Amino acid sequence: MQVLKDVKAIIFDLDGTLVDSMWIWKQIDIDFLEKRGIALPDDLQKEIEGMSFTETANYFITRFGLTEPLESIQDEWNDMAKSFYGSRIPLKEYAKQLIEYASEHAIKLGIGTSNSRELLEEVTRAHAIHTYFESMRTSCEVAKGKPSPDIFLKVAEDLGVLPEHCVVFEDTHAGVLAAKNAGMKVIAVYDDLSAPYRALIEADADHYILSFKELFSA
Repeated sequence: MQVLKDVKAIIFDLDGTLVDSMWIWKQIDIDFLEKRGIALPDDLQKEIEGMSFTETANYFITRFGLTEPLESIQDEWNDMAKSFYGSRIPLKEYAKQLIEYASEHAIKLGIGTSNSRELLEEVTRAHAIHTYFESMRTSCEVAKGKPSPDIFLKVAEDLGVLPEHCVVFEDTHAGVLAAKNAGMKVIAVYDDLSAPYRALIEADADHYILSFKELFSA
């Protein structure tokens, strides 16, 4: 697999990259805001792209004038999403094959996600892939979310691999920028929700693929 030549570690983003889950978050935002008599703003998804779970909750509090504690908002989102992550969200096409390929070729594996620890563990266990990863980190565990490089640098540190020997798979522009800011190679993966920003993503990524399947035919 040519794109993984000299690569010692693969770091995956989770939502929209490793699992096909971005669709549920727009619906959760709609339902969450509707419950409070607020319509979903057209720019919301782009505004919160790359933010950690905590940063997103703080953003909602500020933008929508919410008076609820930050932790209760996060708990509500976790509760709304948990059943989806446990049983209804699939892996992206050929994701499992890529994970197995890396494992067989002694390439270390990590995940760096803006999602919550609870949902990260829920979905990786549901698909029985959690044991492949030596590091699984959330942006709440570092100083800043994407596009800051913190999350990917932390995973690389856990894996004991220098940034220049890591490749990141990402679906969003903020995620691509985070990987580049970390000094890592980045392969962008198509997702329906980020499709409107494909030109931006493709311009900044080292490679762009529609599916992990392409890596096996290259």
